[in-house]
Amino acid sequence: MTDFDAIFKAYDVRGTVPDQLDAGGARAIGGAFARFVASHGAEAIVVGRDMRPDGEEFAAAFGDGAMDHGIDVIDAGLCATDMMYYASGALGVPGAVFTASHNPAGYNGIKMCLAHAAPIGTDTGLGDIKAMAMAGAEPTAAKGSRSEQDVLEGYVAHVRSFVDVERLKPLKVVADTANGMGGLVVPAVFDGLPFALDHMYPELDGTFPNHPADPIQPENQKDLMQRVLATGADIGLAFDGDADRVFLVDETARPISGSLTTAMVARSILEHEPGATVLYNLICSKTVPEVVAEGGGTAVRTRVGHSFIKNVMAETGAVFGGEHSGHYYFRDNYRADSGLIAALVVLEALGNHPAGLADLVSTLDRYAASGEINTTVDDAAVVIERVAAAYSDHDQDFMDGLTVDLGDWWFNLRASNTEPLLRLNLEAATADDVDERVSEVKAHFGS
Repeated sequence: MTDFDAIFKAYDVRGTVPDQLDAGGARAIGGAFARFVASHGAEAIVVGRDMRPDGEEFAAAFGDGAMDHGIDVIDAGLCATDMMYYASGALGVPGAVFTASHNPAGYNGIKMCLAHAAPIGTDTGLGDIKAMAMAGAEPTAAKGSRSEQDVLEGYVAHVRSFVDVERLKPLKVVADTANGMGGLVVPAVFDGLPFALDHMYPELDGTFPNHPADPIQPENQKDLMQRVLATGADIGLAFDGDADRVFLVDETARPISGSLTTAMVARSILEHEPGATVLYNLICSKTVPEVVAEGGGTAVRTRVGHSFIKNVMAETGAVFGGEHSGHYYFRDNYRADSGLIAALVVLEALGNHPAGLADLVSTLDRYAASGEINTTVDDAAVVIERVAAAYSDHDQDFMDGLTVDLGDWWFNLRASNTEPLLRLNLEAATADDVDERVSEVKAHFGS
């Protein structure tokens, strides 16, 4: 039996198979999704799946549930998450993709959106879908139909439209797709471009036999780093399981943070669209708003999470938004995120910078960061209140957790949505300063 309370998260559905999510639960959620999108005027949905072993069964069950409630299903088959967003945008229909993203084998889940890739989160429909799935409903008299549609060719053309293909320069690129959906989309997008692609772990295998498809963890980038050095590559690209996120490694095998990648993409985009608005979440480095201002753009700070960023993009008309976690959002990508679009924008910039990626990034690498430090606590709200009081004489806000700006260093303290954890991110001038300030902040946590 599906455990709806366990699997419905802030932005998606995700859990272990079969104890938390099974085919019956997938069918119930499909029916609920159909009723929800029908209330928004939809008559059809597009459904895709990643390479996890139970994806085909679950996607079919989800589609059956939707058809039970009069909604037509367009089956996109194997699908990266940003490929589903493209299909939703291009076809003008709501979408769902079965994926557990970077989670290990044994997990599955669903990412859903309204037509044109409009976000669905807890406060924008996901809670309603959960309630309807738990309550159930009798099928409608009129059943929906199922059809198949290959969206890969259109997706490839769409991704390439974000760069001037004729101006791309030859580069040696190593891509580690970790047996995830990058194995489908990366070679398709790179085919015919002037890049020598060295593709690591391209086989689609949801058991992840080589390493987890979670590149935000440094240990999962080690194989990529070694291959970049061994082959003299210009850049390394690490994709997560559903291929919507990318992390970069320079030619010296040094990893490049999501903040610096955000700054690099923003700088390139502002060269083409002077004065544009760029979003960055509040955990990104101060480098990002500095680079946006230097490029003549307007930087807007947001909460963490795709639903918030997509909504602010719609409100502000922002051309681009980035998160420290490797999500990069583009106005012309239906305000959805795409690791492959971000990678192509970087490759275009790198081709016009003969000194190499390390040099290209050097002017952006201005501060030292702690990375995300997790601490188990009994009551996150109490600890955040205690820390806020300790720094009451300094600039602080509660947009998303607690952010305190002390001039030459700053930190954000947020509670986890799913675990009894506090997440601390801190930035200062040097690594020694970071270590000192982390100890200082944590000293206020109490016992």
